[in-house]
Amino acid sequence: MRFAKMHGLGNNYVYVNLFAESVEEDQLPSLAMRVANVNTGIGSDGLITIGPSHLADVRMRIFNADGSEGQTCGNGLRCVGRYVFEKGILQRERLTVETQGGLMNLELHLEETRTAVDEVTVDMGLPRLRRKDLPVLGGAEDETALADAITVGTEALTFTGVSMGNPHAVIFVQDVQAVDVAGIGPLIERDPLFPERVNVEFVAVRSFAELDFRVWERGSGITQACGTGACAAVVASVLTGRTRRGVPMVVHLPGGDLNIRWDEDGHVYMRGPASWIAEGELAAEFLTGRLRG
Repeated sequence: MRFAKMHGLGNNYVYVNLFAESVEEDQLPSLAMRVANVNTGIGSDGLITIGPSHLADVRMRIFNADGSEGQTCGNGLRCVGRYVFEKGILQRERLTVETQGGLMNLELHLEETRTAVDEVTVDMGLPRLRRKDLPVLGGAEDETALADAITVGTEALTFTGVSMGNPHAVIFVQDVQAVDVAGIGPLIERDPLFPERVNVEFVAVRSFAELDFRVWERGSGITQACGTGACAAVVASVLTGRTRRGVPMVVHLPGGDLNIRWDEDGHVYMRGPASWIAEGELAAEFLTGRLRG
């Protein structure tokens, strides 16, 4: 089975092209866990498949390192856009991608040769702010979770809930480097407030146009970047009066910067790079072991 490994600002996945390859549905979670394993697999934040869609140009599915399926992935979407164009699946500068979190519109920004993709802008759509959209317990379904209280051990924190097709709990702090993300993140991810678990973002405001950002991703743990999380952070910063809507913002993630704007049309737009790491072939021994497992 052929594969590619790509990353968006360090948020890296193994990609399998289902236009050319075949994987049984019930084997996808196992395959994701195996390829993600840094010791016995390739090492990644999970697995993304690219395949046919009845609703869009292509379909993207995301499987986290623990085998759970995610709804969408901003960094993964940019990589899918570059993969589709440069592999000749669909050589257009605009395309649509079906995800579990909805349909996404991509604009590819090509290099001067027009044979390779430089950056990708993703229209991430409208943020969803009701409790039932995440979901998060603790209030009426149609209410927002705006600066809600949560207790982690003996520490009282507040979070703002935003869904970008997948759930996020955004926590504002003074210094993101001072946060014990590995300690606090998994406790919030699996808190009973979030029946479907949650991605956890720790965000510090530098200015009206800049945010610092670290993340604990649901099902994957600490990652270098989370595109949907960065979008949720911008939305939460506006909702809580820390920044202004319509202002282009730079979000500084451990893996690099994303340019994000919550526009006056209500949509969130994200622009950033997508990078190749490697291509190869999964050995028959590896796949046979997976199928036995």
